[in-house]
Amino acid sequence: MCTRIVETRTLRTNIVEQGDGPLMLLCHGFPETAHAWRHQIRTLAAAGFRAVAPDMRGYGLTESPSAIDAYTVIHLVGDMIALLDALEAQTAIIVGNDWGATVAWQAAQMRPDRFRGVVAIGVPMMGQPPVPPTRIFPQTDDAQLYTLYFQDPGVAEAELERDIPQTLRKILFAASGNAGARQAGDQTPNPFGMVSRRDGLLSALPDPGQMPDWLTAADLDAYTGAFTTSGFRGGLNYYRNLDRNWQLQASLAGAKVEIPALFVVGERDPGLSMPGMHDIIDAMPALVPRLTEKIIIPGSGHWLPQERPDRLNDAIIKFARHI
Repeated sequence: MCTRIVETRTLRTNIVEQGDGPLMLLCHGFPETAHAWRHQIRTLAAAGFRAVAPDMRGYGLTESPSAIDAYTVIHLVGDMIALLDALEAQTAIIVGNDWGATVAWQAAQMRPDRFRGVVAIGVPMMGQPPVPPTRIFPQTDDAQLYTLYFQDPGVAEAELERDIPQTLRKILFAASGNAGARQAGDQTPNPFGMVSRRDGLLSALPDPGQMPDWLTAADLDAYTGAFTTSGFRGGLNYYRNLDRNWQLQASLAGAKVEIPALFVVGERDPGLSMPGMHDIIDAMPALVPRLTEKIIIPGSGHWLPQERPDRLNDAIIKFARHI
């Protein structure tokens, strides 16, 4: 694997790449970096693809603009198009997990001329809600959904950057399959649930001390180094643009994803315990008419590329070879 900085027309982008052949673009989520795709890059390259995983805007060694409104989904899709151009690739299959899945869906919807297939992990394609998202998210006098907690600049940064290794251990473990099975309405603490207004996000999450086998000490060190360099501000700014994205995407309301698509989710992904999530997944074919398959991987949580790489790699390669 090779790591290098690519100068695109939108920003300096750090990428990890390997292989020759059709391009596979791998978009990570929060809080991750290109390192999240370490198991996919080698396997996809061996299968005859050119695998490229960028540190997304605001993460790792990729440029991190200062303005909050520089992190809309329009910017993020633009970064992927600019990266394709810098790599001299006309088309690619785009793969994303967590926020990367959102970027992948939007890229597929906006630019079907540049993306010939989309693999979304963990986050289904959803229609545009009737009102801005922050007006829908639940909150009480004592707690608020994590997306609302992330809205005020500096608040979440102060908590998450106080002890970066502990922050990463808690978030990565609590959303993983190792934290246990999830059911609809499950109150098991997870980083994508309700956050205490008094105590913040991390206090309710268990600290495993030693991570499961899928995240080695070296892997945790790689993430710690990246977030020590970049901080969490860039990743949090994605959440601070949810309402702005809603406004900007009004022209896409009702538009379908017309390219071949694959959806994969871990059986223990905490997102599945959110009210209505199974209904959203069941309704996806109306928005994604060329959805080839919906795969649920047993025992895995939110970090499928790291938790169950062999199973995920097989699914991606099978999809890519048949579209």
